Amino acid sequence: MDGGAGGTSFGAKYFPALGKRNFRIFWLGQCVSLVGTWMQNVGQSWLVLELTGSPAKLGLVSALQFLPMMLFSLVAGPFVDRFPKRKTLVATQGALLVLALALATLTATGLVRYWMVLVLAFLLGMVNLVDVPTRQSFVIELAGRESLVNAVSLNSAAFNLARIFGPAAAGLLMEAIGIAPCFYLNALSFVAVIAALLAIDAPPLVGESRTGSVREVLASVREGLSYVRGKREIALPLVLMALISTFVINYNIYVPTFARGPLGRGASGYGFLMTAMGAGSLAAALLLATRSGAAAAKGKGTAPGAARLFAGAIGMGACLALCGLQRSYALTAALLALTGFCTIVFTASANAGVQLASDDAHRGRVMSVYSLVFGGVTPVGSLYAGSLTDAAGPAAAMAASGAVGLAASLAIGLAARRRRDARRTGP
Repeated sequence: MDGGAGGTSFGAKYFPALGKRNFRIFWLGQCVSLVGTWMQNVGQSWLVLELTGSPAKLGLVSALQFLPMMLFSLVAGPFVDRFPKRKTLVATQGALLVLALALATLTATGLVRYWMVLVLAFLLGMVNLVDVPTRQSFVIELAGRESLVNAVSLNSAAFNLARIFGPAAAGLLMEAIGIAPCFYLNALSFVAVIAALLAIDAPPLVGESRTGSVREVLASVREGLSYVRGKREIALPLVLMALISTFVINYNIYVPTFARGPLGRGASGYGFLMTAMGAGSLAAALLLATRSGAAAAKGKGTAPGAARLFAGAIGMGACLALCGLQRSYALTAALLALTGFCTIVFTASANAGVQLASDDAHRGRVMSVYSLVFGGVTPVGSLYAGSLTDAAGPAAAMAASGAVGLAASLAIGLAARRRRDARRTGP
């Protein structure tokens, strides 16, 4: 893998992952594609609210989109470990392009119906079942272990830079010319990722390029789960991630319903709230990237600590709860920016931590479990958030969900600290 020049001395010091040619090309393709992804996310949520006016039905769309990940993500892990990741990603990105184009055409022609959105959301989830863990476990092959934290932080920066421009552009487009252009632009953006994948030098495949029998696949799944259970530094972040994802990270339901309801805002107002959240997330991602890059340049370890993990989780719950207790648009934007900041601190710490704690042979299966607890619990979380919002209103739903997340983070954090202290003082 080409180390590359890395650009300026500042870039080489703080963003060493960009000095790796393969990662740099892949990352630039992601930067383009993620803008389209965020435009589609915002457009789809607003489309469902226009078609149905129901937060619960919006929650059902999100639930169906992540249902495949909940049901089958563990089975996807062995396949991720056994097939060349570049070829897999070219196929999945092509499929995502086709699905975005279908939704765009249905919307532009006025043929779109709620059930069609449900079907396309489920198909999107089937593709992401393979795409997500493959992309996440591909990063360490492109950037190397020594630059993994930096690479994960840069991916978060790209994701949240897109989160700034994508929702704002989507909101303006929706008010000016309609929702369909958001979906067309997303379809076009996948071309950038496919081009980047074809341009990189694919790393050699780790492991065997065969799937084996059903019995062998299931045995591989069991072995992967046993591996996760046996490593506390992997298991603990995953348990916390499952709880936070279920109760807190339902922003695609909380934010549009809160904007449309208590705040009385339209599509552009909703889009700019998502942009504020993206700005906070981008700030966190850049901070983590520069700190990890500087630490690596000094020869220090860059593995994220438990304190950062729990601080991010606690901050997410507190900020979401506070958001539901007020009605100011400006304060909502500020609180969502803080929520975005804490979300990236938490998720980037969990992602990098479990990858660094895993060996190469198990990383695909570990990241399939990560996908399960991050996105796979979304059907439960979306149905919970949509039903609670329907019953109690978006403000009460945000306040209650943030409080649950805060309590869970504090309880698990204190239990982990007591266990660590007991080991230190034990015989």
